[in-house]
Amino acid sequence: MRIGFIGCGNMATAMISGILDAKLAQNEELTASAHSDATRQKIREELKITAARHNSEVAEFADILFLAVKPMYYQEVMEEIRSTLRPEQIIVSIAPGKTLAWMEEILGAGTKIIRTMPNTPAMVKEGMTALCRNAFVTDEEFASVKVLFEGFGLAEEVPEHLMDVVTGVSGSSPAYVYLFIEALADAAVSDGMPRAAAYRFASQAVLGSAKMVLETGKHPGELKDMVCSPGGTTIEAVRVLEEKGLRSAVFEACKACVRKSRG
Repeated sequence: MRIGFIGCGNMATAMISGILDAKLAQNEELTASAHSDATRQKIREELKITAARHNSEVAEFADILFLAVKPMYYQEVMEEIRSTLRPEQIIVSIAPGKTLAWMEEILGAGTKIIRTMPNTPAMVKEGMTALCRNAFVTDEEFASVKVLFEGFGLAEEVPEHLMDVVTGVSGSSPAYVYLFIEALADAAVSDGMPRAAAYRFASQAVLGSAKMVLETGKHPGELKDMVCSPGGTTIEAVRVLEEKGLRSAVFEACKACVRKSRG
């Protein structure tokens, strides 16, 4: 199984590293293209895979072809490579807002396309990826792509109409979480904690809390109640968060993200 990446930014680098670390492919089975000499050098030296100057080289090489360029360049890249594609190839998109129908119209009817929405925690093997496919991708082919995403986190198939919702709840949400961590740390610094320690305490609290939701299967509200003693410090903090509209702010931020993704 030969795997190609057109584009090799942070997300592609994280994905390639995850695939290699999980031993889902050998180094010689991967290649990635990049316009700059510096990025191609990084591909060769850090990832230890083949670096290509031209996108067509990757398209000719790959059985599974990831389009890992910025969304604004998708149409240009697809028009560039479509004459090179073979019927059996699987095209994998990681761009928000680019529908299966739109990509199929450019690449041609019958093209096997999988649309995905990963997120940046893939860089530390804790990604969350949603996948959907067009009618030409078989169950076996879909499974072979899904397992690649499981090399750097969790992956789940969703219907395409939920892909924009995925952008709001996991694709973009690491940014919301970073804001929350930064705010927690700033508050700790204001009460005398050194900055580095404040980031460690806040980050580990968020990490541990998320892990409890995933591993216990308990409702987040139940876990919240477990921390809130009657008349205690935690319920007082929760009261202020409710007063200041934390839930509403998060709700509206996600809604705005989904609206933007839908165009």
